[in-house]
Amino acid sequence: MSFLFGQREQRSAWPQEPPPIPPNSAQGSGYSRVDLSRMEASLQKVAVWSCVNLTATIAETMPLAYFPRPREAAPMPAWLEDLGGDGHGLPDWLYQAVFSTMLRGNLYGIVGDRDRSRGAPTQIALQHPDMVGVTLDTEGHPDWRVAGQTVVRDDMWHRRVYPTPGRLQGLSPIALQATTIATGISALQFGASWFQDGAHPSGILSSEQALDARQAMTAKERFMAAVHGRREPAVLGNGWKYQSIQISPNESQFLETNNYTAAECCRIFGPGYAEIYGYETGGSLTYSNIEQRSLDLLTYAVDPWLVRFERFLSGLLPPGQHVKFNRSALVRTDLLTRYRAHAIALQNRFAVVNEVRDLEDKGPVPWGAEPFDGKAPKIAIDDN
Repeated sequence: MSFLFGQREQRSAWPQEPPPIPPNSAQGSGYSRVDLSRMEASLQKVAVWSCVNLTATIAETMPLAYFPRPREAAPMPAWLEDLGGDGHGLPDWLYQAVFSTMLRGNLYGIVGDRDRSRGAPTQIALQHPDMVGVTLDTEGHPDWRVAGQTVVRDDMWHRRVYPTPGRLQGLSPIALQATTIATGISALQFGASWFQDGAHPSGILSSEQALDARQAMTAKERFMAAVHGRREPAVLGNGWKYQSIQISPNESQFLETNNYTAAECCRIFGPGYAEIYGYETGGSLTYSNIEQRSLDLLTYAVDPWLVRFERFLSGLLPPGQHVKFNRSALVRTDLLTRYRAHAIALQNRFAVVNEVRDLEDKGPVPWGAEPFDGKAPKIAIDDN
């Protein structure tokens, strides 16, 4: 039941849609002028966007299996395939959920429907975390408000990461690391200003003669008229000299600051992100670490987030049922390595031929449902 319109409505109503990135032009100078009060503002830093978008995309595209019983996969329940109830499906819901939790440490939703027998939510419309507020009543129970409107307590679905004792809501990484992110955004703004406007003259036109202000202005205008929009050489008369001023952005520590803050922003979200993107790794890229990149991405960066969302979704299911991401879809190998793994599984009766064919997107064969017996020919594995 909608708390805004008195009927079932899954989209939250914003009083007035603000710009996704707040303007910074009228707020002082330096990193203090960077306003991170809106969740999307932090995405101006490429490293922040890259980490969050990478994790959200993996959660959105990775196959998700439903297990009504241990190790027995089954088709996904219809309500779980469109948990948001908006027709965009579970992958879209997961993408939004990752953004909310990684940037704000909390996931908020309004329950639109429930299972009649268990009372568990079967439809959850996610809410923008910046529009959600909560206070505790005298008994310590939460009173929720979304977009300034009160929400029935039982209709609010809340999950958190980064929990701390005595706090209902999880910690916000963006709020905790605002100085680091704002410094990185300020460095980008400085770089843009440097290359667009420049805080220094591009050159000096000098003369051995004494010039008053009017003569100096006339000389400048004539010189600019001669060279503006052209690539021809300038010809100067006796006593005139032109000196171009070249200042490297490195001297302003722009590049160093940008790279440092990029690595720090990646580390906000967990170990592994900075190394995956190549920030301050200190090593060269070789074939051996390219081959391990997918595994490192899963192990050190993305897997904790996948586990969290497996737990969130499994909590909506009856006891004993769960969902699980198929992580092997991310850790892809070359053809020879994959076939060697299949051969080992078949020889040691870990799998049957039809299971292997299914992994390779091939149809079953009549003789592929039984494991190899002792008379089956061995599949040679050549390590050379």
